[in-house]
Amino acid sequence: MSRRVGLPGASELFRPTSVPDVVPPAPAPPQATTDQSPTPQGSGRVRHDEKITVYVSSDELLALEQARLTLRAQHGVAVDRGRIVRTAIGLAVADLVARGGDSDLVRGLGAS
Repeated sequence: MSRRVGLPGASELFRPTSVPDVVPPAPAPPQATTDQSPTPQGSGRVRHDEKITVYVSSDELLALEQARLTLRAQHGVAVDRGRIVRTAIGLAVADLVARGGDSDLVRGLGAS
């Protein structure tokens, strides 16, 4: 008689235990019109299918973390760094669509 204990395999340990919720797709970015400005927003807390890697300096990472802590401490907005970045992308793209060459994005990239 063997004294070896049989352990479950990886497929049993990591099997889904519930039916995943269906996540609605992120809303399409707002379209700019001449009589109203778009409302820029990040995609918020949804499942994201795409991923990019962005390299930042230690100063940029520190500034991002300080912004996250400021949002939480002074404004009661608890978000992660990814959500801040997605919202900033939304703001930059909306500004580019609305103001074109006068946008902060064009001016900021032109200076670098």
